[in-house]
Amino acid sequence: MTARLFLVQRLTAVILAPLVLVHLGVIVYAVRNGLSAGEILDRTRGSLGWAAFYGGFVLTVSVHGAIGLRAALIEWGGQGRRTAARVALAAALLLLVLGLRAVWAVVGGGAP
Repeated sequence: MTARLFLVQRLTAVILAPLVLVHLGVIVYAVRNGLSAGEILDRTRGSLGWAAFYGGFVLTVSVHGAIGLRAALIEWGGQGRRTAARVALAAALLLLVLGLRAVWAVVGGGAP
């Protein structure tokens, strides 16, 4: 199981690298063009492309972060594997729910 989690975390890191670069590029574009929050929301509302991009970002971060948290709890926190797995799962679910709520707020119909 540990080897599989190691591979999944490395795979999510490979996926996250370009997602982070695109996200930073979007931020630079918005800042350089002086876009207000309202203008950004006008451009993202109803966009399936942005929903897919940021939904995938949130899902990938949730998995990647949870695996790293599990490893840190075991290696540095002295937690047992079962406890660490439960905490990591809870963290993943929390990240997923909060992240998807944020995506919905930006792309969907406003504040959830």
